[in-house]
Amino acid sequence: MRSQGGGYSPSQIPSVYLVPFLMIVFGLAWGLFAVFIFASDWVVAQFGALSGHHPLFILAVYAPAIAALLLIGITSGFSGLGRFLSRLFLWRASPGWYVFLVLGFPAISFAGALIKGNALSAPMFTEPLTALLPAIGFMLILGPMEEIGWRGFALPILQRRLAPFWAGLILGVIWAVWHLPAFMLSGTPQAAWSFLPFFLGSIACSLILTALFNDSRGSILLAMLFHFQMNNPLWPDAQPHDMYVYVLAGALIVWLNRRSLFSRERAVTEILPGHRAAGVSP
Repeated sequence: MRSQGGGYSPSQIPSVYLVPFLMIVFGLAWGLFAVFIFASDWVVAQFGALSGHHPLFILAVYAPAIAALLLIGITSGFSGLGRFLSRLFLWRASPGWYVFLVLGFPAISFAGALIKGNALSAPMFTEPLTALLPAIGFMLILGPMEEIGWRGFALPILQRRLAPFWAGLILGVIWAVWHLPAFMLSGTPQAAWSFLPFFLGSIACSLILTALFNDSRGSILLAMLFHFQMNNPLWPDAQPHDMYVYVLAGALIVWLNRRSLFSRERAVTEILPGHRAAGVSP
């Protein structure tokens, strides 16, 4: 990545590192799933049947975070990792985003569940909170960890050359396709889902996340909260209908944020905060 002065800026991660990032993310996750597909008897005998709590499934979910932290550590050392992880403490965003994070997700989930006809079977209505606390704690440290890589690392690089809308769209496609092997294996949460609605919903969520990420000046914390709310165990099972509701919500949020999503003016393009990346070309 070249600075305005013409040399390479040591304060930022070069854009070319998106390639090894994706190689690690797909190689690790798809490699683990390939073991379950092609050597299922052996891996089950060694590690047990695949489930959403299986250690190898968790390792696959952590692949984006592992890739991001590894590459930042290699290029920028512990100081770079510290600067990057400071994004976990960014919390400022427009009040509307907090309304969406708190109220929008249950509204979307229950709208999908109403279409499906099982809104009253939501765990928040049928299970005591004490019984749900372990599931809530587990979901807090599972899917949200992906955002360290997807939004924290990949999105800023894509936004160096693309308007946020197109960067979010491309990342949404990558994000959805990365999940594909989980749809092919029994025991995973995705095994009972249809891929096409998930694909569309993932793109919609990626666009919403892009608007949130830029409005919060690159908060990984709020991206992680967004991801947790998507998978919050309090909500009802609304698959696949909630995915279509996410598409509608995404279309509305894109329209409301059209000025910032189709301009790179407020796009977050630095992976390591503390140095402006505007005026720094990859």
